[in-house]
Amino acid sequence: MSKIPTVDGIPIPQNPFGSSEIPQPTEEDKKPLETAKDAVGSPPSRTWLRISANWWRSLQYIGMSLHFLANPRPPSPAFTHTIPSTISKKKGNLTLHFYTPEGYDKRKKTNHKFPAVVNFHGGGFTIGAPTDDARFARFVLEQCKAVYVSVEYRLSPEYPFPVAVEDGADALLYLIRHGEDLHINPQKLATSGFSAGGNIAITSTICLSEHLKTLRQPVPAHNIRAIATWYPICDYTESREVKRARCVRPDQTLPANLTSLFDAAYLYPSELSLASPILSPTKATDALLAESIPETVIFYTCEWDMLQYEGEELAKRLGRAPINKRVMHKMIPGVPHAWDKSPDPTKPAAGSEEVYRECCGYLKKAFELE
Repeated sequence: MSKIPTVDGIPIPQNPFGSSEIPQPTEEDKKPLETAKDAVGSPPSRTWLRISANWWRSLQYIGMSLHFLANPRPPSPAFTHTIPSTISKKKGNLTLHFYTPEGYDKRKKTNHKFPAVVNFHGGGFTIGAPTDDARFARFVLEQCKAVYVSVEYRLSPEYPFPVAVEDGADALLYLIRHGEDLHINPQKLATSGFSAGGNIAITSTICLSEHLKTLRQPVPAHNIRAIATWYPICDYTESREVKRARCVRPDQTLPANLTSLFDAAYLYPSELSLASPILSPTKATDALLAESIPETVIFYTCEWDMLQYEGEELAKRLGRAPINKRVMHKMIPGVPHAWDKSPDPTKPAAGSEEVYRECCGYLKKAFELE
């Protein structure tokens, strides 16, 4: 398997000094972070952040173009819908990219309603595109016979927290309200996501659950059956320095300059509380998680990822009393964060297709449960 960390297809060079040269966290670093200022310090210029983000977005485009060349080629969206945001205070639009399974074109004749997997791409809430996870989409279409909806949520620094999460909840709400027109069964929904998108796959269900309590008009009956989350960030109250030092291969983690960009872009303004449950789901109460998280949780973490420990801890918590969700957790050995987005044009990342297939087997079972 690839031993070079990637960020959605961008190769990140290994630390030339080896793991022993990774700076150790100070006592100050070990203290729980309370606000964005604790994580970021003095906030950088938002203009500088936009320039830096655009540079990384261009690199990501090159890396993902190489990623898509490997056979079998991933599918392309069949159509898109651009919808207005209704939940966020930052008004604007988001676009949903629909990948459709075999038989969807005949839907009007059969009146069949398909399950749907709503996906959120990675990239630190700052880079990335809705097509990034198309290799996973292929397995959803073929194995689950489900519509795959990839959400083009709005990115930071232009749209910092909580816009991405609120866009995720808006995407779910749109499919619930328009399932009939889209031939999607709102009783058979699931979320999925990778890295930052793995966070949204979790937090969007919490955000939607809380938002529905405020609505006066009824919403059609629906059931989000499952979450499939891949190497998500779950706890912003713990410093990156602590996470990096605790990793079994700190030399394989994402470099500080990149994680600093992601955090400065997304965690804004300075007084933002890092314990918000739709930012750090680890900090949500048991009652909130039990109420808002679907019954099936499919959780993948990577052994060489600085996010491995917090992901594993949340997976264990969701599976035990009093939350008691049906949790399938796998730690993938010997791989860094986002290993499955390898920019190798000759073949898919080693082991990625096997794990995608396993995940879709779990999703299919969740859709079939009565």
